Amino acid sequence: MDVSPLTWDGLLCCFLSGLIVGLERQLRGKPVGMRTSALICIGTYVFVAITRHVANDVTDPSRIIGQVVTGIGFLGAGVILARQGAIVGVTSASAVWVLAAIGVVIGVGYCWLGVKLAVLTVVILAGVDFVEGRFESLQKGVHGRVGKTKDHEQTKRPRMRQISE
Repeated sequence: MDVSPLTWDGLLCCFLSGLIVGLERQLRGKPVGMRTSALICIGTYVFVAITRHVANDVTDPSRIIGQVVTGIGFLGAGVILARQGAIVGVTSASAVWVLAAIGVVIGVGYCWLGVKLAVLTVVILAGVDFVEGRFESLQKGVHGRVGKTKDHEQTKRPRMRQISE
């Protein structure tokens, strides 16, 4: 089956990249799981790949990339929430940005680089979480954990600052 101007390699790499990042998010119970991650990658890939196909002397395909960046910002903003005075979802929103960037990379023709970037993203997400969990000094501030400490005291995330004018 012909998917021209898309490629099966591109679609496969988007699917794999989305699954790699989405699996990490889903296993941790975070927003933006496998399905959403794969769709973000594939959607971005389709926009960029189709743009390359319809490009001519009058059009500028790079403008579509700029529009994708703007649009994905709104999608990422929807993932960020305020719960009990704490802001949550910033890392998942960042993952949305990276997934879109991976889709762009694949869309401009670097299919397997996108998969490598997805693996790097998971290494960062899981690796930094692992390091933060091992060093108490890294658990302060915005990265404070909610839950029980070693002394069984309840810890709290920092409260959002109330801006009043």
